[in-house]
Amino acid sequence: MIRASYIVETPCPIAEVAAMMAGEQSAGTFVRVEGETDALRARFGARVVETAEIGRSERPSLRSAWAERRGLTGPRGLYRVVIDYPEENVGVNLPTLAAVVAGNLYDLGEVTGLKLMDVTLDPAYRARYESPAMALAGTRASLGVPSRPIFGTIIKPNIGLDPDEIAALVARLCEAGADFIKDDEIAGTHPHAPVDARIRAVMREVRRHRDRTGRLVMVAFNISDETDAMRRHADLIAAEEGSCAMVSLNWCGLGAVQTLRRHTGLAIHGHRNGFGGMARHPLLGMGVQAYQTLYRLAGIDHMHVHGMGGKFSDLDEDVAEAARHCLTGLGPADDRVMPVFSSGQWAGTLPHTLAETRSDELMFLCGGGIMAHPGGPAAGLASLRQAHDAVRAGLDLAEAARDRPELAAALAAFGSGR
Repeated sequence: MIRASYIVETPCPIAEVAAMMAGEQSAGTFVRVEGETDALRARFGARVVETAEIGRSERPSLRSAWAERRGLTGPRGLYRVVIDYPEENVGVNLPTLAAVVAGNLYDLGEVTGLKLMDVTLDPAYRARYESPAMALAGTRASLGVPSRPIFGTIIKPNIGLDPDEIAALVARLCEAGADFIKDDEIAGTHPHAPVDARIRAVMREVRRHRDRTGRLVMVAFNISDETDAMRRHADLIAAEEGSCAMVSLNWCGLGAVQTLRRHTGLAIHGHRNGFGGMARHPLLGMGVQAYQTLYRLAGIDHMHVHGMGGKFSDLDEDVAEAARHCLTGLGPADDRVMPVFSSGQWAGTLPHTLAETRSDELMFLCGGGIMAHPGGPAAGLASLRQAHDAVRAGLDLAEAARDRPELAAALAAFGSGR
């Protein structure tokens, strides 16, 4: 069975609403139709597993014309609803799976708030979908970083540089000691910097650095586009001996990401920009576990989770939840993916991140925290490694900074940390 968990706000009896949800997303509709036999409903109908009241609302969170026509505008209940859907209703079809567990539920007149919180699958059913190509172990092996966090940065300025300027910056970041470098999410195939020209120019410098040092820095080129273009760009990355492609998940979609996974062995760096539009409201959209499960079934290798103490709205516990989900297997094989921390990160936010995640199994990306360090990118990267060493030694950052000048400069420039 495919189990989906929801938070639902409704002024109506929850047993009736949950039964309606199950019917709407499986073998039923608002009236019984010809051919809808008891045998068909027994085989293909979804089953309500749980309805539990978890709170009350004094007024509707979202407007419903259906409810307003009936005068249902007063207090209402908040409920946890769990529904099991037959796997046979989906087969192996990721867009259909998403339509089954979400679909029209957001539009039901009886609900004035609904959020899909989690999707759980039988391991054998999960195994029928795509798995990551590199995941944790392959990413680490490619980078030659066996244990500590993977430290990296983002191309800044994120737009406006031509391919040769981007390549020169990447060469400097490779020399500074970056493990990983990525495009920004708004970096596409611009007239001033076409993605194929960027790939060729950047990989030329990455190979030169590899030939000189033996280290192949991973660069995540943003190839977000229509599906055929993404496949062509992935082929070019591979031909240029690159190892990673970045995709804006929400704007490319589940099917396109799944197609890309089947086409290439590159690591797929999943960027979730736009996720706040479906997640920030407590009673609308999709929770992080449900969201990540769907895209993990498409076969991504890395997943952005935002950052702690950074510039975005996420609560620390939300970021930690997302990271822990990435590091939890969904199937019989090891299909864990690398959580990617970014957004306003620097050496001072690293200790709290490590404490909350209780793991070094993460990618820690700093734009300004590396690029704007007073001593330059090499000093910015050194400050991250020094902060990590301090955490492992049980030292406070201020104490550790006494004999670590790069860390001291980061603390002075960006704040005292957490």
